Amino acid sequence: MTRVLLRASAAVLLLLASALIGWRVLGPAERLDTSSAPYPPLVVSAPGVQGRIGVAPLIFNDRLRIYAAKHQLRADEPVYGRAVYTSRWSLRRWPQQLSGVVTSGTTVVSRWSDGLLVGQDGRTGKILWRTSGPDAPDYAGHRTGAAAVWSPPGLRIAAGSVVVTQGQDLFGYDVSTGAERWRATPPAGCVDGFTTAGGVYVCATGAYDATSGRPMANWPAGPFTALGCLVAGSNCAGFRDAAGHGWLAAAATPRRAAALDSPDATVAAGVVVSVVNGVVTGHDPDGAVRWTWPGEARVLGGSSSLVLLVRPDHHLITLEAATGRQTADVRLAFGKEDDLWKFGGYQIAEHYLAIERRRLDGPDDPESPIYYYTTDTVLLAGF
Repeated sequence: MTRVLLRASAAVLLLLASALIGWRVLGPAERLDTSSAPYPPLVVSAPGVQGRIGVAPLIFNDRLRIYAAKHQLRADEPVYGRAVYTSRWSLRRWPQQLSGVVTSGTTVVSRWSDGLLVGQDGRTGKILWRTSGPDAPDYAGHRTGAAAVWSPPGLRIAAGSVVVTQGQDLFGYDVSTGAERWRATPPAGCVDGFTTAGGVYVCATGAYDATSGRPMANWPAGPFTALGCLVAGSNCAGFRDAAGHGWLAAAATPRRAAALDSPDATVAAGVVVSVVNGVVTGHDPDGAVRWTWPGEARVLGGSSSLVLLVRPDHHLITLEAATGRQTADVRLAFGKEDDLWKFGGYQIAEHYLAIERRRLDGPDDPESPIYYYTTDTVLLAGF
């Protein structure tokens, strides 16, 4: 009898232990690890490829790299590192999924599948605020996390506001406090728009002040093509309207710019740049030619003072926005890599560029093992 009782007791204890382990592993949980280390100084690397990694970094103020995973947000350093390093700070939530990330100043804002918005100090990872918002899409970053950090669905930034979309509803939250500033329900068709440098949220059916949610009067008719955007479809420098007319968007009221009418034109470093018949041309906003650069190239975008081009042979060319003078020519390859890849997502920071590379003849399926160029498919370059 004693032996039976001992066996029964052992079975009960084993069951309880298994339940406890299961709860610790699978039960709702959140873990935050912050950093007290000094904030790294700005280091401007010489033009060239710095490294290659397997995940897409959100380059934060040219000092840190922020990564998205299905249930985790984390940061490492240095920004020019050749590999992914031990996390400087991290936030993990289970079973919630990370939907997207945006940054403003020193604040990092993440949106989670349960609708929670979390504001963190990007330097330390310390949580500054939490706000309940509308439900968000699940993680869609695939292997690299690029979609979550470079083009987060329904998450934009402008004029000190985080603009969240859910269905036909718009919500505006204060970046510094998380407080809800406004909410609006635009006409049908206003989904996943962009924000302008002048602080306006723009979608196919209208435009709204990002600080108040009020509709903007006398706005051109959409749908629109965003031009010269920073990461996450935010702070775009210009756009084209439904008639193909170009506009500069540095102020709340857009300014007509005929030089942007060309389908090959965009805005980079404050200059209207077009590529026609093998010549890259920089224009003043009024259309006057400022400079030309001969050669086939694609305009990637710009920093505050440089225009970034990429040649068909995957050479990164940087030009002074004011004069068109070439300042760098960087082969976008790590070591002896070939150039048999095509652009996926990318981010241009002030001194660094990150590119997600996809296999040239690969399938159009991010889950395929041959979708990406290599295992370490994200290239990091300084300029």
